[in-house]
Amino acid sequence: MKYRNDRYGNPISILGYGCMRFSLKGGKPDVDKTEKEIMAAYEAGVNYYDAAYTYPGIEAALGEILERNHIRDKVNIATKFPHYMLKKSEDIERYFQEELKRLRTDHVDYYLMHMLTDISAWNRIKDLGIVEWIEAKKKSGEIRQIGFSYHGNTDMFKTLLDDYDWDFTQIQYNYMDETSQAGVEGLHYAAAKGIPVVIMEPLRGGRLVNNLPKNAMELFEDHPVKRSPAEWAFRWLWNQPEVTCVLSGMNSMQMVEENVKSASEAEAGEFTAEDEKLLKDVTNAINAKMKVGCTGCRYCMPCPKGVDIPGTFANYNRRYTEGWVSAEKEYLMCQVLRKDPTVASLCVECGKCESHCPQHIEIRKELKNARKVLEGPVMKTLMAVVPHFAKY
Repeated sequence: MKYRNDRYGNPISILGYGCMRFSLKGGKPDVDKTEKEIMAAYEAGVNYYDAAYTYPGIEAALGEILERNHIRDKVNIATKFPHYMLKKSEDIERYFQEELKRLRTDHVDYYLMHMLTDISAWNRIKDLGIVEWIEAKKKSGEIRQIGFSYHGNTDMFKTLLDDYDWDFTQIQYNYMDETSQAGVEGLHYAAAKGIPVVIMEPLRGGRLVNNLPKNAMELFEDHPVKRSPAEWAFRWLWNQPEVTCVLSGMNSMQMVEENVKSASEAEAGEFTAEDEKLLKDVTNAINAKMKVGCTGCRYCMPCPKGVDIPGTFANYNRRYTEGWVSAEKEYLMCQVLRKDPTVASLCVECGKCESHCPQHIEIRKELKNARKVLEGPVMKTLMAVVPHFAKY
């Protein structure tokens, strides 16, 4: 197993165990099966285990496994605080103590504000005293390091990074998302500030492995270096020294064995120009059904009305490359569930964006098309309801 250091010089395995996808039995985490997989990963050197308050049964299952194998103090627990559920200041301590009880521990090594996608969300919980609470918990040792997980655009990611002295962060990032969400620009921005970055969704929820187009698979097969699609995706990330740890939702012994083998061999800077070209060609093959040729360069931004134009086009394209569920989920998480939505229907067709687009995309026209696809009856209902419940 290879390791990279956190902000304070502590070694973190470059492969982290994403616990959200534990195998289920009777609708609950299959603790006995998962225990074998976690212990195999532990024996291979994996020392970072990622959970969250809102993953049903996951914290309790992880805590039970670590306790009965007497390895709690030999690994790092990362879990997430459900700030979006807070109603009053007293809730902060209540949720945290519930997490400690579930995890059967007296401290959390890496604690994240879960899905912090907007500065308004952060300001809201700052008003509830979260900063003072964090500082007290770090002083007592109950929280060792503080960070946030993120879905949203690059500019907001930078804003959040600059607003507090974070110890680490977690972003969605893979070779298909190089210019969407926080993206490579956000990754480098964090690294320049000395903030370690943990990667989630390295395989886009398995979509960079399952149901790849035939011509994409042929590209992998014809390349002189033989690796599985999953290994290519992981090693593309580990090739970048700015990446500290990559999470994998492992739920089979085969996945554990394959991933730890890759993580024991990968090196930063190992990719050749031919390797980089391979993944660009695979990306193009996957994106062959794209509707808009947006590269995510963001020259069209900021929109005077707050539309996330690259984010909208990314999800519009995702509808045709990955399916309706994936596109709607991303649109909901990144553009609807926020105090100030960034949806396509906010466009007033001023045309400012088109004058800056290097691809000369008819942005106003394509936003209309995207709105028709992404903002169907279900999404419209959610868009009408969310402002009444969203506190951030």
